[in-house]
Amino acid sequence: MKSIITLPATSEALAFDGEPSDTELDAIELELPLIEAERDLLDVEIMTLDRPAAELDERRIRRARNRVLAARRDLTNRTAARSGGAA
Repeated sequence: MKSIITLPATSEALAFDGEPSDTELDAIELELPLIEAERDLLDVEIMTLDRPAAELDERRIRRARNRVLAARRDLTNRTAARSGGAA
């Protein structure tokens, strides 16, 4: 059986070094508060997987969800402000 090797169509594809570009790093930095809020929500949800949720657990989940919603709102407002639109 013959193997077929495909080559990149552009020289830019050849220069890819596996590292994120500055633009990608800026986008990650912009989204970092949302990423952290979602991670915290996941941590709280994982804590309650093996037991029934107590009142304190329900409060933790509710607060974590509210932080995620606030981070999404802030991210939307920041991206809208950068693009010149209003949210």
